[in-house]
Amino acid sequence: MEVFCAAESASTGISEGFRVAHQPIQLPRPGVRGDSADKPITNRILSSLPDSEFRSIRTHLEAIDLPHHLSLYEPNQLLEFVHFPNDGLVSLVVVLAGGKTVEAGIVGNEGLVGVPALVGLDRSPLREVVQIAGEGYRCPVAALQEILPACPRLVRTLERYAVVLGLQMAQTAGCNRLHDVVQRLSRWLLMAQDRISSPTLPITHDFLATMLGTDRPSVSLAAGTLQKKQIIEYNRGSVKVLNRSELEKSACECYAVIQQYSSYRRPDAETPALHEGA
Repeated sequence: MEVFCAAESASTGISEGFRVAHQPIQLPRPGVRGDSADKPITNRILSSLPDSEFRSIRTHLEAIDLPHHLSLYEPNQLLEFVHFPNDGLVSLVVVLAGGKTVEAGIVGNEGLVGVPALVGLDRSPLREVVQIAGEGYRCPVAALQEILPACPRLVRTLERYAVVLGLQMAQTAGCNRLHDVVQRLSRWLLMAQDRISSPTLPITHDFLATMLGTDRPSVSLAAGTLQKKQIIEYNRGSVKVLNRSELEKSACECYAVIQQYSSYRRPDAETPALHEGA
């Protein structure tokens, strides 16, 4: 998979309600604030902050584009910034010594990239790469650590987001090991659609194979199964979700488990019920 590093490109240039331990925490809707150039901020962590805390971090935010395949961090690279996506999708990818990769988690506008820096770690074993293009903000780690003592709401939100992301990654690991490709593909498409608010996902079979830890023929077969059932429509380089409710039925229980604790839920979606036989 082709990637390029954020450091190189730079030279040229939790939701309305999330649940931790089944306790919903209501946060303001996004899009009610702007950055220093009055550009709307739709990242749900930033838009949830009280005015005083938002003013503290606003001066440190730098608007950035997040193009497809931009590598925000490579394994063990020094963490200089945390990134708050406004839109798009970032994959957290495990890279093994032999070069094989598998996705461990995803981040959209519900969260931030660079969680290890929140607890003082300056490196991560993960590759953090943009898989669906978007835009957002970055904040120097040093500046974020400096303002955190005076921002208790931000601290609490970041701590809870880190826990929810950890739960997502743990469930994803179990899913990739134990469930079939149709179930895993359905789960991934649902999670991706939640975060980019569009029925059409600009992704290829090769990309999905890498993210699901399988091969391209297996993904093609799984996508063909869903397309025959008129659940999705696959064109070259994109997948369109035609029937979300049927896609949820095709997914394993992992989607429901992840959503039960997720820091983002689609405004028009109810909490999915765990179903048997997945």
